[in-house]
Amino acid sequence: MPKVTYIEANGAKHDVTVDSGSNCRDAAVDNDIPGIDGDCGGVCACATCHVYVDPAWLGKTGKAAPGEMEAELLQFAPDFRDNSRLACQIKMTDALDGLVLHVPEGQH
Repeated sequence: MPKVTYIEANGAKHDVTVDSGSNCRDAAVDNDIPGIDGDCGGVCACATCHVYVDPAWLGKTGKAAPGEMEAELLQFAPDFRDNSRLACQIKMTDALDGLVLHVPEGQH
């Protein structure tokens, strides 16, 4: 099973094993990662699972596609960056084993 490292804004790290095929929002919520709320249940409707993909991983996760719902929601997220993604839209695969996601200071 692939592993994801979530890094809080204060630097605290959380390593989580994730089932292939699930998404990074569910993994965060199921493992009580601070700062990932996922209020909409993972249906790309709220942006409370906003994360920053570590630059080393952007080539594998890709960026939010302009014009798609994810990109539209992220425009309203506090401190939007070029590497911002919604964790609910990052589906885990074996190719993402070792993925590093940074959690913003706040989601609201």
